[in-house]
Amino acid sequence: MRRQFTSEAVTIGHPDKVCDQIADAVLDELLKQDPLSRCACEVTVEPGLVHIMGEVTTEADVDYEGVARKVIRDIGYVRPEYGFDDKVPVKVSLHEQSPDIALGVDDPSGDRTNIGAGDQGMMFGYASAESECLMPLAAILSRRLAMNLTGARQNGVLPYLRPDGKSQVTVEYDGKKPVRIAAVVLSAQHDPDVSIEKLRGDLMETVIRKTLPSDMLDRNTRIYINPTGRFVQGGPAADTGLTGRKIIVDTYGGYAHHGGGAFCGKDPTKVDRTAALMLRHVAKTIVSSHVADECELQVAYAIGVAKPVSLSVCTFSQNDHLDEKLADWVVSNFDLSPAGMIKYLDLRKPIYYKTAGNGPFGWNDGVYSWENVDQDAVKNLETLC
Repeated sequence: MRRQFTSEAVTIGHPDKVCDQIADAVLDELLKQDPLSRCACEVTVEPGLVHIMGEVTTEADVDYEGVARKVIRDIGYVRPEYGFDDKVPVKVSLHEQSPDIALGVDDPSGDRTNIGAGDQGMMFGYASAESECLMPLAAILSRRLAMNLTGARQNGVLPYLRPDGKSQVTVEYDGKKPVRIAAVVLSAQHDPDVSIEKLRGDLMETVIRKTLPSDMLDRNTRIYINPTGRFVQGGPAADTGLTGRKIIVDTYGGYAHHGGGAFCGKDPTKVDRTAALMLRHVAKTIVSSHVADECELQVAYAIGVAKPVSLSVCTFSQNDHLDEKLADWVVSNFDLSPAGMIKYLDLRKPIYYKTAGNGPFGWNDGVYSWENVDQDAVKNLETLC
């Protein structure tokens, strides 16, 4: 049976991603100075304002305005004609974490490392053997298009590009096997003096053909490059941005479930982020063991309670016995309490800013602990099943 699935991605200059990166840059600066900082940072951007708000409890002394301006410069919003640049006013409205929330998270003894869940909620983790990085193919290809679009701008290959942009890839499956790319959409912000013909030709050769597998493109693949014909005004000058609006882009492109909680701007005591990272690690371990071609896990927490109130494993194999066996294995081999996950993945480090632009999942470079696979755990699982 043939079916299609589509995922999208955005560049680091998208207004929502500007907010995500500022929020995680703030978090990283807090963690550099005080690894036990509590942070729930939200950001909005518009042409005339960056607003940093939320709850922070820390011993760090951070220049929040300076952090925001550096992120804006790093992204590439440095020219007044963009309608938004690093000279924009920055408003900071941060206060301490609610004592009622802290009551549920903090250990009564005052031990800042022994914590309960910071909120109720459910989180998911997923891995699939359909790509080399164990991500859904449409999600990883759309992200690579967005990253290479940004690279063509930053490296000066296409100097007329501006920071904002979007990509979209539709993969066609025969059963569960991806067999072709059915459609591609690429939208790139650009200077006003470049012709649409040049833009489309350049992006086709420089970005699309150099990113997507040639054996999955055919004469019937529909390719749309800047479909409206003009994309000069973009970024926060065109649309208000807000932290956490790209949670599907940040995870699995809609191919797997998402619990609804955003990641960016949240310190590791927040299970929205930490449990999602941990479950990605566990799902990747299970798929790496070849016990299943894909795996999705879900956990749920109650505020102030360290251990999950539920755990489920689904391998989409119609083998309930296998799923139950894997759930028991997860409980026996991984500490899913906030403190346990933080320690296991070493999450109190300033590592989050780089994940805010292009997502935390799908990397094989060994940088992120949750993307690394414990080979001993793989062998243990192979023996078990």
